Amino acid sequence: MSNTNFNSIAPVYDGLSRLVFGNALRRAQVAHLSLIPAKAKVLLIGGGSGWLLEQLLRYSPLVKVTYLEASEKMLEMTRRRIGQRTPAALPNITFRLGTEDNLQHGETYDVILTPFLLDLFPDERLVYLMDRLCNALHPQGLWLFSDFWPTQVPAPAWQRLLLRSMYTFFGKVSQVSATRLPDFDRHFARLSLQELEATAFYDGLVQAKVYRKV
Repeated sequence: MSNTNFNSIAPVYDGLSRLVFGNALRRAQVAHLSLIPAKAKVLLIGGGSGWLLEQLLRYSPLVKVTYLEASEKMLEMTRRRIGQRTPAALPNITFRLGTEDNLQHGETYDVILTPFLLDLFPDERLVYLMDRLCNALHPQGLWLFSDFWPTQVPAPAWQRLLLRSMYTFFGKVSQVSATRLPDFDRHFARLSLQELEATAFYDGLVQAKVYRKV
């Protein structure tokens, strides 16, 4: 399957995000980290340049993490960041280049994090991705989701305009194949997941949610 490519924008991605959204996206990503069990086995997929991994290790320094990232440059930035800032955690981290197809057969996790990942894909690919992730989650395991998911339906005009602009931009520079936000309600409803918590950010454009596999 074709994939997005954030290599070209990796050095400026974090700065660009903060320029547009301030700290809202970061606050969404860490909103529910305190729910992760102390010694959990964690899959962090699409974590970008490693900021979220660094925060995760501060909250839960004993977790074992598989860091799965499709961008070589993002993966290298993450490895360098952790090596410089929390080197003692390196033995507990597996850095893996790839996508959900690089999950190993029978590999399962207590917690899965998808920070601003699921909005990148059109429906057919998203169904495939979410099925793979749900299959890799232990029963009673937690899925920590953070992404663009307007709380107001229909979304306000300024949110629709911002989202269209983002999809146009990332479609050109990073080969993002989606052209609109998925219907996350529908995609999560078809999986064996129970919503536990939800927190909204950036005037309701962004949500952080916690699901438990049942």
